[in-house]
Amino acid sequence: MKTSHEPRPGAASASMPEASPGWFAALGLTVFAILALLIIYHSTFASMVGIWWRSETFAHGFIIFPISIWLVWRRRLQLARISPKPDYRALPVLLGLGLMWLMMRVADIQVGEQFAAVAMLPVICWMMLGWSVLAELAFPLGFLLFSVPFGEFLIPSMMDFTADFTVRMLRLTGIPVYRDGTFFSIPSGDWSVVEGCSGLRYLIASITLGCLYAYLTYRSQVRRLVFVAVALIFPVIANGLRAYMIVMIAHLSDMKLALGVDHFIYGWVFFGLVMLLMFWIGSFWSESQAHSSSVSSAAAATRAERLDTVRLAKCAAVVLACSLFWPIWAAHIEELRNERRVPVSLQIPQPAEPWQPAAPLTEWEPTYVGPDAKVKAFFADGSGKVGLYIMYYRNQKQGEELINSQNVLIRQKHPVWKMPQEKLVEVQLNGADTNVWQGRLSSSTQNLLTWRWNWISGRYTANDLFGKFLESSDKLFGTIRDGAAIIVVTEYDDDVENATRTLQDFVDTMLPVIEESLRRAGES
Repeated sequence: MKTSHEPRPGAASASMPEASPGWFAALGLTVFAILALLIIYHSTFASMVGIWWRSETFAHGFIIFPISIWLVWRRRLQLARISPKPDYRALPVLLGLGLMWLMMRVADIQVGEQFAAVAMLPVICWMMLGWSVLAELAFPLGFLLFSVPFGEFLIPSMMDFTADFTVRMLRLTGIPVYRDGTFFSIPSGDWSVVEGCSGLRYLIASITLGCLYAYLTYRSQVRRLVFVAVALIFPVIANGLRAYMIVMIAHLSDMKLALGVDHFIYGWVFFGLVMLLMFWIGSFWSESQAHSSSVSSAAAATRAERLDTVRLAKCAAVVLACSLFWPIWAAHIEELRNERRVPVSLQIPQPAEPWQPAAPLTEWEPTYVGPDAKVKAFFADGSGKVGLYIMYYRNQKQGEELINSQNVLIRQKHPVWKMPQEKLVEVQLNGADTNVWQGRLSSSTQNLLTWRWNWISGRYTANDLFGKFLESSDKLFGTIRDGAAIIVVTEYDDDVENATRTLQDFVDTMLPVIEESLRRAGES
């Protein structure tokens, strides 16, 4: 008996259909356009890699691009049935992302710059290959956004939640707690919730894995969204439980356990168990992910079309031109910046009655990175004493700018000072209601009340986003101006009301001479 090895009719097409005409040319030009983008915006992508390398929170960024490529490869059967076709409807989106990149670049908002650059990748695929391809690869290409180191703005609110949760659980357990901001004390010792306790790294890891798991496990969009919501809530609650358990382990062991390396080991082991539990529960609603042999009507409509390679090449040229335009504009703005790189002459504001120069109030100083000039002065009016700090910025660059997460009143785990609270309050600046950041600092010998705000484009603001908008707007139109942080401080006892009145009296009298000092520095 003779065995035939010839394929059955239709068998080949069922397993691997013949690719639509023009796929190789389209894929080659698209890869070329993407590589060109990576080269043109190399500094932006290099900054992402640098953060992946030095930060445990964002180390997952190294595997995002390989996972995305693998997800695209899984859709190869569906893609083979679609005829690629350039789609110029993507051009306005590409231009908008380029403008966003430029604004973020000139305002030194690195995360916004990175988001814009990464978002250009799926838009280029849309423009080069068409909407049908983009719809087929929506999640694999959208997954690339998880490579952006994003989420640090959540740290303060997550620290507050962790402190709230831990203190409430301790009180439910029957342990007396004294709390001051993110610091709290129990009979066995003192604790504080710092940035590493916020749970941000758990949240980011959970959302990234949760989205991937939901995409691979479910077909229903409702089930996917529900699971992602669970992946968002689970780590926040779990981090509160983790913090509570660590405090309890230390408390019950007479402060011998959960204080060193084991503190982090317990945390990661607990988080791993939480993730396993979440995936195990999610598996009960899993759905088959067998590749469908059908395609969308839009894809089917393009099946028989032949690729116009000339049009595709023109589309690639347009993509390349759009990609080059924004870095060239950014380089022009940088030249304007370089022309202004001259020393800053910042003078101590002249005293105004009844405020006169006084002896130092405190040894504390704010921590700001890279100011071009700074002033520290102390004044008294007979009933109160105020310290004034001005951090002046002209030659700003990444890592040395006025609005920077590293510009703080005290650094984390300061050996002398702690900051139980900093919040926005409304005060009067030049007779206008203005928000400033009010902070309470304390050491073993002194309590300080601080107000701080920024002077940008001749305006006062404590809103970092608005401040960055003012900076980028000026730079885009060639009007580059200096900026400064203004910080005033005074002592307080049990009640901050008297200290608040002292600071308000000071700024009412001294703000005009402070503005004059800033104006003269800007003209220097």
